[in-house]
Amino acid sequence: MEWTLLAGLEPAEREAVLACGRRRHYRRHEIVWHEGDPGDTLHLVRSGRLAVRVTTPGGDRATLAVVGPGDAVGELALLNRPHRRTATLEALEDVETLALGQQDFHDLRARHPAVDDMLLELLAQRVERLGQQLLDSRYASANRRVARALADLTRAYGADGPVVIPLTQDEIADLAGTTRPTLNQALQSFAAAGLVVLSRGRIEVRDVAGLRRRAGA
Repeated sequence: MEWTLLAGLEPAEREAVLACGRRRHYRRHEIVWHEGDPGDTLHLVRSGRLAVRVTTPGGDRATLAVVGPGDAVGELALLNRPHRRTATLEALEDVETLALGQQDFHDLRARHPAVDDMLLELLAQRVERLGQQLLDSRYASANRRVARALADLTRAYGADGPVVIPLTQDEIADLAGTTRPTLNQALQSFAAAGLVVLSRGRIEVRDVAGLRRRAGA
């Protein structure tokens, strides 16, 4: 398993982080944590995918991101302050993670100062992603936002060739920051260009490279 979060650590430091992790298993649709729960663990995803969801002011549920193998989620819990979860984390399929607790992480930092760089890098990535999402919401066309959401999902599902996206159109619209009718229009244009194949309840990305070019990635 290649952990994006741990890529900058020396092998001994990487092994020290993994040794502190506790294996956790979740079934499809099981909630790892709810929005507002106390947060004290970071999860490294070993297998499966999870959806990061929030409650809108109107009481609806919106999907913000999908995380998969090699990703980390819940990093704010490792900071030196009480933390409440800002989103709900739900398993989209059977999932296995390594859970790293706050106290274990603090002990690890004392023994391996380079681990601080690991956390700083993760937080910087989150800020960069949020900045890009803000720019997209203001200036990118709906088609480009949809292309980026689908391109991100192909990475989450680990495929450079044809890949089926097992999410609903409402969930993909949330990820793209658009409405379902607008999403449908974008998907139809992608289908006409041979980038995706649409069928009832199913989106298959056929041309991943072409879709990523549309996304500007």
